[in-house]
Amino acid sequence: MKIIEKSEKSIYYTINQKLFFMKSFFDEPTYERLRNRLQKIDPNKTPEWGKMNAAQMMQHCQYPIQTALGKDKVTMKPNWIVKLLFKKMMYSPKPFKKNAATPKQFQATDEYDFASEKEKLDQWMQELWYDRNNEHRRPHPVFGHFTKEQWGILQWKHLDHHFRQFGV
Repeated sequence: MKIIEKSEKSIYYTINQKLFFMKSFFDEPTYERLRNRLQKIDPNKTPEWGKMNAAQMMQHCQYPIQTALGKDKVTMKPNWIVKLLFKKMMYSPKPFKKNAATPKQFQATDEYDFASEKEKLDQWMQELWYDRNNEHRRPHPVFGHFTKEQWGILQWKHLDHHFRQFGV
């Protein structure tokens, strides 16, 4: 992989001479589309994959945003193999794999109120958006240091993955 250009909004890179573009949570049109997609999630929709219902998914999606903001309450140990594989997957033009294992600390298995979790997720998304220019984020507890661009890509890919899980 060779990075061609990067900014807070996107990364262009090549793999085997093919050009790819990565979306970023920190790109305003991308952020607005994510918030619009959030509003379209149906609480009664059966997920296209996975075990979570819509309210559990909303709860689960809050964890990576809280981590980016340094407000998570999760303790995890770094793992160099997972770090290497995850960063490679993050830059892949392919979406995250369906039914990928979720670390126990990030699982949302309780029953949650859909409207409340949706509102909380929207608030966390807004807080991260307003903090988008923060250049001094602490390292991710498992994957280590991320650049601003990497944080933006990670948030977009994760939210996109789960919104597609519920058909939006």
